[in-house]
Amino acid sequence: DELKNWKRQKYRVIILLTSATKALKLQQMLSEYDLNCPWQGDNLHADFGEIVSCYGNLSQGGQFLRSKLVLITENEIFEQQKKRVNKKLFTADGERINSVDELNIGDYVVHASHGIGHYLGIQKLKVDNVEKDYLIVKYAGDDKLYVPVEQFELLQKYTGGEGAAPKVNKLGGSDWLKTKAKVKASVEEIAQKLLETYAKREAGEGYAFSSDDQWQREFEDAFPYVETEDQLKAINDVKKDMMSPKIMDRLICGDVGYGKTEVAIRAAFKCVNDNKQVAVLVPTTVLAQQHYNTFSERFAPYGVKVELLSRFRTAKEQKDVIERLAKGEVDIVIGTHKLLNKSVHFFDLGLLVIDEEQRFGVTHKEKIKALRSEVDVLTMSATPIPRTLHMSLVGIRDMSVIETPPQDRYPIQTYVVEHSPELLVDAIRRELGRGGQVFYVHNRIEDIESVAIELAELVPEARVLIGHGKMKEHELEDVMMEFINQEADVLLCTTIIETGLDIPNANTLIIDNADRMGLSQLYQLRGRVGRSNRVAYAYLTYKKDKSLNSTAEKRLSAVREYTELGSGIKIAMKDLEIRGAGNLLGSEQHGQVCAVGFDLYCKMLDDAIRELKGEKSTKETQTEVDLQVSAFIPEYYIRDAHLKLTFYQRIQNAATVSALGILFDELVDRFGDVPKETENLLTIAEIRLLAREAGITSLKQKAGVVVMRFAPDTAIEIPALYELAKQYKRRLNYTNAAGELILKLTVGSMDQKDCLDLVKSVVSALASLA
Repeated sequence: DELKNWKRQKYRVIILLTSATKALKLQQMLSEYDLNCPWQGDNLHADFGEIVSCYGNLSQGGQFLRSKLVLITENEIFEQQKKRVNKKLFTADGERINSVDELNIGDYVVHASHGIGHYLGIQKLKVDNVEKDYLIVKYAGDDKLYVPVEQFELLQKYTGGEGAAPKVNKLGGSDWLKTKAKVKASVEEIAQKLLETYAKREAGEGYAFSSDDQWQREFEDAFPYVETEDQLKAINDVKKDMMSPKIMDRLICGDVGYGKTEVAIRAAFKCVNDNKQVAVLVPTTVLAQQHYNTFSERFAPYGVKVELLSRFRTAKEQKDVIERLAKGEVDIVIGTHKLLNKSVHFFDLGLLVIDEEQRFGVTHKEKIKALRSEVDVLTMSATPIPRTLHMSLVGIRDMSVIETPPQDRYPIQTYVVEHSPELLVDAIRRELGRGGQVFYVHNRIEDIESVAIELAELVPEARVLIGHGKMKEHELEDVMMEFINQEADVLLCTTIIETGLDIPNANTLIIDNADRMGLSQLYQLRGRVGRSNRVAYAYLTYKKDKSLNSTAEKRLSAVREYTELGSGIKIAMKDLEIRGAGNLLGSEQHGQVCAVGFDLYCKMLDDAIRELKGEKSTKETQTEVDLQVSAFIPEYYIRDAHLKLTFYQRIQNAATVSALGILFDELVDRFGDVPKETENLLTIAEIRLLAREAGITSLKQKAGVVVMRFAPDTAIEIPALYELAKQYKRRLNYTNAAGELILKLTVGSMDQKDCLDLVKSVVSALASLA
């Protein structure tokens, strides 16, 4: 559709590919859509209204409005297809593919042992005739640390909240150890509190709801959409909690429009089906109205009485609802903080649903806390909870994460462009032409009226509404309701406008002076569009002829780059994730997160919780492999530094031998035959996986001997090891002194390939014995 659109608008479309084979494949694909795409080899030229493919390799394409040119990369066409296939492969057993945080030169990184430093890039070094790539980290003064790429997991990109510049440590200094000790004490305290809360809840007796009956199944079958896997898992988690005698306290995390409300609706039906009442508590009147509409529509055929308690009801209507609630004549009530008033009494409350709890004030939170100890509670949040933190809290904080977008969602097409009247007219008319609505964000209240006048002159047919934070609360709510009811085409607003709202008909967003906004703010703003099965557009604009500073440029390019669905886990959402961590653990933890970086903080919390529960750390044996073999990705093979780093990280993060096989196939498919040095790198990764299975903590080669050291709790029996040593004759011997098993393999002056094959063969045999 996009290609046809560009062709209609007389754009020159150039698709960059790395081989003629790919061009042929593309031609076959496009011919199904009646589109012609000739292959032009090295000739980078297209006429207006023409689509062509040529030789070229860029990491990302773009649209150039003034010159009417669109560049599309091979990744953008073929990689998307691969991702869809791979996602299925990896989610079948509940595992998810972790997104790769791209490292840029100059970024702060955290080394678990040495602390925070600046990443300077990759450098190839030759030591004892062995070539390897190293990641260079600069510390205070002129100290530098060279980290072999195969030890990638020791480095993490530093994340500590937007705008927070961390203190760079001195290599070998004591500051880092002190910081870690301070954070460890704080983390242990929070872990203790979490465990105490959990134990208290476990001891409480609640109501056990009935199992699903025919009515519940019929109600669920009436849902007009296909549920995502995550959504179904969340629904099952909630129902399981409700049917147990334990008091439920579950958190459902997921972006707006990802199906959290349907989870709450099904829980509400189960509650009402057992003749108990449901209260749905929301932070704003507009959100209450949206929930009321959704619930009323779903429950209408079943005779369930749904009511609303908010400013949109008269005092008389509110009094009537409160009276009927107390008599048990209302099944489900949806309301703002009015639900927490002393005058509100329930006949038999069974379930409390809270939307965006962190947005309620302290006094309201105290009242919610009192309710929590008596009834089942389901909390919904659109602030993402990072997966690492989620995993740490499994079994302490009951949590379900909905990460999968609904079917038929498209990534948001994001453009960073100079602000111009032509752009406004083109973007607004394009959206109105397909019956949609537009968000126009202008973050200066002083001149927002003059922008409205300018819009009226440029697009006179558009109905424009204004919304900002200095309006009275009810005025702002009325504006939002008008926009939701499609009584206006353009909402000209500041960033204050409600983030939790779901307005599927608004699919174009224009942001003025986007270079002045923070990363998470831009990401959240953009998240207001793209909530339907239409392609959405976001235009991040900056003043004409303005040269952007490097920080603003980085921010805008980050938002443009992370257009794919579910990219919330990537760096553009890290600031929000830290906020999510604060919501869960308490805002005072923010400083601790900033001190050591987000990823290390999560690991420390995980270790503290496991220690208190008397469990072993989840971390598998960390195996250090250092073999005198040239193992790297040559520059001629993958020229793009970012892409090369991504592959290093993917090789390092591969959890199984079959995952390494898939990576090998992908390398061949994308870049051609794999060089022997890169094959060595993959073999070393395989050896590391096998060594980890065998309980080997260190595998190092020195002067013709490979020394393997084992973890103290290794499961390998000495008689089995004796038999293995016999198979390898005099090459293999072992010692088991002072409780440490050490195995030595003599490789002598073998060439690199034979050495790798021998080590792999021995380690594989050891893994089978463990």
